[in-house]
Amino acid sequence: MAQRALRIIAAVAVFAVAAYIGVIAFGAFNGAQDPQTGIRTSGANSFALILAVALLLGLAAYAAVEYLQTRALTSIARQFDTRTIVLIPIALAINIILGQTVAAALKIPIYLDSIGTILVGALAGPIPGMLTGALANLLWTYVVPPPFQSPAAAAFFIVAAVIGLLAGMFGRLEWLRPRPNRSIAELMLGGMVAVAIVLALAFYAVTRFYGKGFVFFGQTDNPIFAVLSWIVALLFVAGLVGFLALLFIRRDLTVAYVVVAGVVTGVVAALISAPIAANVFGGVTGSGTDFLVAAFRQGGSDVATATFQQGLLSDPVDKLVTFFTVYLILNAMARRTKARFPQGERLVERGGASEPAADLGEATA
Repeated sequence: MAQRALRIIAAVAVFAVAAYIGVIAFGAFNGAQDPQTGIRTSGANSFALILAVALLLGLAAYAAVEYLQTRALTSIARQFDTRTIVLIPIALAINIILGQTVAAALKIPIYLDSIGTILVGALAGPIPGMLTGALANLLWTYVVPPPFQSPAAAAFFIVAAVIGLLAGMFGRLEWLRPRPNRSIAELMLGGMVAVAIVLALAFYAVTRFYGKGFVFFGQTDNPIFAVLSWIVALLFVAGLVGFLALLFIRRDLTVAYVVVAGVVTGVVAALISAPIAANVFGGVTGSGTDFLVAAFRQGGSDVATATFQQGLLSDPVDKLVTFFTVYLILNAMARRTKARFPQGERLVERGGASEPAADLGEATA
């Protein structure tokens, strides 16, 4: 445990120092806005490059310290088995397709661009989750062609990386392991926590945005986005039905864990993304959340405050929906298939042949 903590401290310290030096010495974030998208493209590219280099240096520091400690890279290699390597490209496609559909075709102030990231993090571990999030955002901007390209995604890749890291940690802590058939007392306590959080977020969302009017579709002239938009709508319906079924029919206490994991991840994401949106993009990122930033600015907030208010509204709701969608996917997977992933034993229901081992090793960052 002490050795792992030292690796993490070294990685975080190197990343922070490299990012600070890069931003101070080489950052150029005040370029002109693109007349079509309103995005400061040069500033976004500069910021993405600086943080990409800092992240690579942080990972190198983690690997170097581990090698000095153990003369091997076991904790990293263990997370990248064949199943993980096959899953990552699928997860990248899920992130980009759903994320761009929400950004380009729906008038909802959430993202749905981290389902694949959280799935990889939960099944494989923090480092694969982190790399999946980072790669998805970089590919989304620099490789994927229109209409699925996003000029702003790359600058937020560090946010996506942290989301994957947190998903891997929650998976290792067994927060996504099914806990069915729990007692009424346990369900009441967990259900009260989950329902209270959901109702609070729903009330905040309605009073801050949806109460002002709601239009489901934005750009619907593209038939691809029209079809994908209805798929997203069905995901929301399935998520609501699944939430109620797991809580009241299967009596699955993990619903409460999933809600808390989603909200915590959302708050962390908001704290990281708000300064990027304000300082690099001036609050305009080309996504559905721009409507919220504009609304808060009309209410008297400056750019920094408005982006922070938008993040605290959008990110917890988005990550709650995303974590729960991933939990439904994990529940639909065959027990044996799930258990074969590096962190899969921590995602299966206890009892029987797939009882979690006492020590699974260091499948964490």
